[in-house]
Amino acid sequence: MPACKLIPACKDYLWGGEKLRRDFGVKSNLQPLAEAWVLSCHPDGPSLLEGTGQSLPEYIAAHPGCLGTHCQAFEQFPVLIKLIDAKDNLSIQVHPSDRYALEHEGQYGKTEMWVVLDAEPDAFLYYGFEREIPREEFVRRIQNNTLTEVLHVAPVHKGDVFFIPSGTLHAICKGIVIAEVQQNSNVTYRVYDYGRVGADGQPRALHIEKALDVTERRPVKPMQFGAHLGQCPYFTVDLLQAPCTAKVEDTSFAALLVLSGEGTLQLDGQRLPLKAGECFFLPAGSGEFAIDGNCQVLQTTV
Repeated sequence: MPACKLIPACKDYLWGGEKLRRDFGVKSNLQPLAEAWVLSCHPDGPSLLEGTGQSLPEYIAAHPGCLGTHCQAFEQFPVLIKLIDAKDNLSIQVHPSDRYALEHEGQYGKTEMWVVLDAEPDAFLYYGFEREIPREEFVRRIQNNTLTEVLHVAPVHKGDVFFIPSGTLHAICKGIVIAEVQQNSNVTYRVYDYGRVGADGQPRALHIEKALDVTERRPVKPMQFGAHLGQCPYFTVDLLQAPCTAKVEDTSFAALLVLSGEGTLQLDGQRLPLKAGECFFLPAGSGEFAIDGNCQVLQTTV
């Protein structure tokens, strides 16, 4: 089976901008352009195979075994990969664990990680709490709009990596573009949204009670992933710098997202041009591949 270039599903959330179109070649008429789901089997926005009109879920169904043996442990496709342009602040939010999400939402929870692709001067994000806080204080600060006073503020620079376990309160703030690798879930509980209204003119929904159920109210613990950028039961993420070679084993497919630069992917007689913002699906068992040129590529496996 050959490598497949993917066409993303795009989202026009109100905090988006123009950088995905301008700097990463994402083709969409949406205004604003907030997210590009570059590798997605989620029903809220599956990606497509270039030149075929076939969705990634349809391709997977037609090619048994293309996901690899590790994916057999999951009832649903485990990963979703996005490009995100935060021209404005995202809501302060939290994602539930699998146990809670399956019970209350009928889909997986969401652990995720971010690789910062661009950051304006003085950009920052919220990443857990600065100190442990009791539930009563958490409730009070939500009610009186002082929650940000106890959140950990993390300065952001190009190349930074953040790993966000489910239950971690967080927010991407304005002036940041990231690549996000996450569980295949679209469950988000908003805690604070700056009083904004949606396209319908109504305040955007908050999910306070569910957020109180799932939020970890202690600071995020330091995490080490060895030679990997990030790793959990759902995905392993590595950074490849061209020129380089790697191998797609029988255990997992590989998703290659070009973060910067240009190059060429060579795999079993194929030669595919690579540009920033493009994503490719390599079926399990594809074997050794080479990337030439001057580009950085994010490799995700299961």
